[in-house]
Amino acid sequence: NSGSSWNNCDFETNLCKVLPEFNLQPGWIRRNGQSGMGPPYSDHNGNESAYFFSLSSEMHSSSATLRTNVFLPTDEEHLCQIKFHYWVSQMSGTFMMGLQKHSEDTVTKIWQVSGELRNRWNVDTITINSTEKYEV
Repeated sequence: NSGSSWNNCDFETNLCKVLPEFNLQPGWIRRNGQSGMGPPYSDHNGNESAYFFSLSSEMHSSSATLRTNVFLPTDEEHLCQIKFHYWVSQMSGTFMMGLQKHSEDTVTKIWQVSGELRNRWNVDTITINSTEKYEV
């Protein structure tokens, strides 16, 4: 609708507005396909110099989190949709999205993928409904 606002995250200049700077936890690195770190050798558009986030190769046994800024409550007019491109390279790796509402201590899993789609770019969209402020 005409009231929708899109925030586009491309990681070219910074972390993008959705991911606060201080939330880049150990294990995540901003790199591109020319970094000499192995695949992917380009972003989802085939651009070798475009940046994306990647888990460093030292992170085999543990997990690393990226957390968004606080989103406002949704309603019928203002749904939240997050479209994202992802690459899974390791058989053992699991990529997961969670929702944390501000009244809750726990993170609710809302999306997950494991290694079956590995070694190619994939795209997915999640829709979030929350009557209170939340983070993803």
